[in-house]
Amino acid sequence: MNYQKATFLLSVANLHQLPPDAGVEIAIIGRSNAGKSSVLNQLTKNNSLARVSKTPGRTQHINLFGLDEKHRIADLPGYGYAKVPPNMKKHWQTLINTYLYERQCLHGLILVMDIRHPLKDFDLQMLEWANASELAVHILLNKSDKLTPNQQRKTLSLVSEAISEYGTPFSVQLFSAVKGQGLDELKSALAPWWKKSAS
Repeated sequence: MNYQKATFLLSVANLHQLPPDAGVEIAIIGRSNAGKSSVLNQLTKNNSLARVSKTPGRTQHINLFGLDEKHRIADLPGYGYAKVPPNMKKHWQTLINTYLYERQCLHGLILVMDIRHPLKDFDLQMLEWANASELAVHILLNKSDKLTPNQQRKTLSLVSEAISEYGTPFSVQLFSAVKGQGLDELKSALAPWWKKSAS
């Protein structure tokens, strides 16, 4: 898959605005400020593709990016940011939950975690849901450049052990959107997802 061909398609606040439920979509999800937009920019080698901000909660809609006519990446609103109005937070949660439950062309989730704060409540909720739905999840322990190699290995081992308890085969890796660490590993993990039916 040529990620450098990624182009912005549209930003939706309601699911009826999404393109037809066909082809293959992979969604990037995670807590606010985990670095989802930076991961997308690193993956596509386009620093202006997704907006990056130090202000958590910047992504307020589902942003769709096309790789070709049948393959898309969805950047979902960040979960867990407290400093937004309750009605906005409820809207985000409803939007994400409905997308995850109803979008048939969704073939996997890239769950981005800040390696310094892994397996928070939202992360565990997402893993529980994905396990029940038998949906593939690949975890990125992002911002790994903030830790020493020994700390990285310890956290990777901790998360690996935690996800081994699920019946659905989840996967996890170290990643640094800033340094580009783990990019080839990420592409290898995603490759089988794109090969699923794209009717």
